[in-house]
Amino acid sequence: MRQLAAGRPAVTDRRMLHDNMQAPHPPLKEYYARETDRSSWVRQLFDRTAGDYDRVERAMAFGSGSWYRRRALARAGLKRGMRVLDIGVGTGLTAREAARLVGDAGQVIGVDPSAGMIERAVVPAFVQLLIGSAEAIPSPPDAADFLSMGYALRHIGDLSSAFREFFRVLAPGGRLCLLEITAPEGRLSRALLKAYMRGVVPCMARCVARHPDSPTLMRYYWDTIEACASPRSILSAIREAGFADVYRHVELGIFSEYCARKPL
Repeated sequence: MRQLAAGRPAVTDRRMLHDNMQAPHPPLKEYYARETDRSSWVRQLFDRTAGDYDRVERAMAFGSGSWYRRRALARAGLKRGMRVLDIGVGTGLTAREAARLVGDAGQVIGVDPSAGMIERAVVPAFVQLLIGSAEAIPSPPDAADFLSMGYALRHIGDLSSAFREFFRVLAPGGRLCLLEITAPEGRLSRALLKAYMRGVVPCMARCVARHPDSPTLMRYYWDTIEACASPRSILSAIREAGFADVYRHVELGIFSEYCARKPL
C-alpha cells in the first residue's frame, strides 16, 4: 500500500503537541531526564547491548528480518552498481542486504554513533563502517546514489537536520529509503502489538540475551514507536528538506517505508 500524502492524524494530545518539534518523540523520562540527555543515553544503551542485538532481532522477527529488508530496499529502487550510505547501520542488518543488491560490497558505507554496534557489525568484506550520526554524516556532498536507514529514525535527535543532511550526501536523482515500525491505527491492533513488543519481546530478550540491559532496550524500542511523530509529520519534514516524490509504503499495517528522491 502506497500513501502519497499519508498519514493518520496524531492520536493523543502528547503526539499532537509534539508534531512540530524537531526530535521524533518527546523525552521518555522513564529512561532519561531531559532531551539533552537522550543521545548519550541511547548511544550507551546500544553500546552495552550490541552483542545481543542480532540474537534478539532474529527472535523478535522470527528470522524474517533480512528477507523483508532486502525486499524493501529493492522496492525503493536500490540496484546493482549504486553507491549506498546506510545510516544507523548498527550490527549491519540493512547494510548486508544492500551489499547483496548492489553486487559490490565496496559500494556500501555504514554510519552509526555507537562504537559498540560498529565493533559488533557483521558485514561483507570491503563494506566501510564509520562513526557518525544522521545529523553529521562523515561523507562529502553527492556521495551516494541511495541512502537507507533501518529502524533508527526514532533515535534521531533532530529530524529536520538529519533530512537536510540526507539531502546533502545524496547525488541528484539519489533515492531515500527509511524503514520504520509505526504503531497501528486501530485500538485492538495497537494493543496487541504493544503486548507483543513491550511484553513478549523483552521476555524473549531475557531468555536469549547475555547483557541485563537488553530487555530494557526492547521496552524502549516499543516506547519510542508509541511516542513517535505521526507519518504525516515525517513525510512533511522529508519534503521540507527538498526531496521530491515523497511517499510512505506500508506493509502489514505497521512496517513503514518512507521513500523519496533528490531532484536532478
